[in-house]
Amino acid sequence: MNNNLILKRFFSKSMLADLLSQEKSSVFECVVKRYIKSPNGKTYDELISEIYTYMGKEYRTEYLYKNTILNKLLFAKHDYRKTVALTELPIDKSKADFVMINGKGVIYEIKTELDNLDRIETQIQDYYKAFTEVIVVTYEENVEKVMATVPKSVGIMLLTKRQALRSVRNAEILDKYLDYYTIFKILRKSEFEQILLDNGLRLPEVIQFEYYKECYNLIREINIQELQKEMLKQLKSRMRIEAVEFCLDSPEALRFLIYFDGKVRAKRNELEMMMKKSYGG
Repeated sequence: MNNNLILKRFFSKSMLADLLSQEKSSVFECVVKRYIKSPNGKTYDELISEIYTYMGKEYRTEYLYKNTILNKLLFAKHDYRKTVALTELPIDKSKADFVMINGKGVIYEIKTELDNLDRIETQIQDYYKAFTEVIVVTYEENVEKVMATVPKSVGIMLLTKRQALRSVRNAEILDKYLDYYTIFKILRKSEFEQILLDNGLRLPEVIQFEYYKECYNLIREINIQELQKEMLKQLKSRMRIEAVEFCLDSPEALRFLIYFDGKVRAKRNELEMMMKKSYGG
């Protein structure tokens, strides 16, 4: 068994939740003892940063890819006040690893050194049912294999050995596969109701058993390209700007966890105190 497997559990909601609520975590203790020489006296911030650096060199997990996209694209390249990110968004039978929405919506499908390409064709087919731009983010040795597997419309981005993101091929806009039912299933009840009202359509007055079916029939009266734009607007409203501002004041290695976990953001003071605290062994 790969001794590095424990690192997949290190940058997780459960590990951080244990640290904040109990001031201890078995996963944290195990990783610190295994990967940090002389950890005593170092702050939790320093320990987490050292482990993150090690992962970047030796064991690049999906978390490292996601956190890098968040830091390098959302925070460094885009206007974070006008751009939001989503993760693990269900789309038909797949889940999008990372979605970024500003004036448009882009899916970033991650294929790390620990992944294979077995499902990538199906995943991309699903993504195009609700989004018009898809980019695969992968590592250098995998680029040619990805290019030979995915459609030419799919963009390809490379996470370099130095943790920089480099574009290999730009994504093309492809809207001919947009699908009403897929978009409808992504939306929450309050979201598709708002779309119907914004487009001058009345909510159906039927029994609950028939309600969703009737709403779907009404949704189909909206032009599919316009519906996709309305979907993006609703998805964008799911993230509050306070989440982003807290992230920018937090350790870079933890930003993905903080951005997507409201429970952690609610414990801002505890997190800040924990990061400054010295590890005692």
